[in-house]
Amino acid sequence: MANPLQCEVRDLGIITYQDAWDLQEKLRAERLAGEIPDTLLLLEHPPVFTLGRRPCETDLLVPREVLQDAGIEVIQSNRGGRITYHGPGQLVGYFIFSLDSVKKSVQEFVCAVEELCRLTIADFGVVGTRDQEHPGIWIGKNKIAAVGMHFSRGVSQHGFALNVNPNLMHYQYIIPCGIHDRGVASLESLLPESPSMNAVKERLQTHLREVF
Repeated sequence: MANPLQCEVRDLGIITYQDAWDLQEKLRAERLAGEIPDTLLLLEHPPVFTLGRRPCETDLLVPREVLQDAGIEVIQSNRGGRITYHGPGQLVGYFIFSLDSVKKSVQEFVCAVEELCRLTIADFGVVGTRDQEHPGIWIGKNKIAAVGMHFSRGVSQHGFALNVNPNLMHYQYIIPCGIHDRGVASLESLLPESPSMNAVKERLQTHLREVF
């Protein structure tokens, strides 16, 4: 029988990407030292484009001055993947988890994060699927949840970004995840009425122990 998940969930509200990244680095050191349990951070970011480790500067479609005028930051990240958008109305989850504690490989962990997003949106009647070639959860050719992670010394960082009701117009400034022939979706764009962020957080947490 699998060990029960010992996990702390912290709801941070709206927090800048840099502040959340600094917190992840602090928590990662504490997790490596065994000072804290596996920890999931739930939050939203002010508008920001983050660049992954893969070359993706060309995925920005407008000069950075245009983004600055629109109030959107651009930050280089250490997560996998290419360019991703974060903004209010998007539920972000960052995992500071030990692979040993959840008995998963890197690939299994990423699949578990995808499954967590899939089960969460299913609770609202939205059927999402995985794509062997492109990480995340998809509604046809539109991505509703992005997944990008970093693993070092057996501890994870970063995680998922699930579109609840963000400003989808901000995606026009980029090629999301470097994929030219696909788009983006949100729960708001797919449902007669968008669920609240708190409702989505609640459903996600009910599936956390199920998936891990």
